[in-house]
Amino acid sequence: MAYVFDPDVLRAAARAGSGLPLEERLRTVTRELAKCYPGRISEEQEWVFSNAGGVMGQFSILYASLTEYVIFFGSPIGSSGHTGRYSFVKDWAFLLDGELWYFEQGQLSRDVVRAGDEVVLEFRRAKGYRIVDHAWILEYARGPIVTMLPFGLADAFFSTLDGRTICRTFRLYGKHVLRNWRTAAGRRAQGTSARPGARLK
Repeated sequence: MAYVFDPDVLRAAARAGSGLPLEERLRTVTRELAKCYPGRISEEQEWVFSNAGGVMGQFSILYASLTEYVIFFGSPIGSSGHTGRYSFVKDWAFLLDGELWYFEQGQLSRDVVRAGDEVVLEFRRAKGYRIVDHAWILEYARGPIVTMLPFGLADAFFSTLDGRTICRTFRLYGKHVLRNWRTAAGRRAQGTSARPGARLK
């Protein structure tokens, strides 16, 4: 299957604006991605609560389809829990700011991840993790995204009972999927394929 996004391009974009205040940094990363993937990236930040695996944070969608998403995710106050275990989805996290701690089953010492580092969650793997004080990531997931939804929304359905967040999550995800489906259909109609992102220097 041909995917729109290249993790190497995302990794380079995540370095853009290093040292800037957070809000400006997020805008800078967004603009760099928009240059690499014209017509694909949403530059409008709409933040949504996320409660998944015991971790509370918030996310903003830059791109979403049935097989990929690119989001900003994080928390300004810290949290900890389970990454989720996905049989069909691979996930990359590029740390923009803050610090994360990770461990795998049987691991007796933690892995420390800081700004500029990345974490890759392979198929069928899971980790415990902690957002230490605060952290913000650029996250990319590749695979059948709908298979992530039960984990991503279970806490909202059965613990926080946050119907507004559930509705907002479906509304925004659906909006982005429809938008990108129309974009892809338009490209096919014009006889053009998705343009691969230009590697940032």
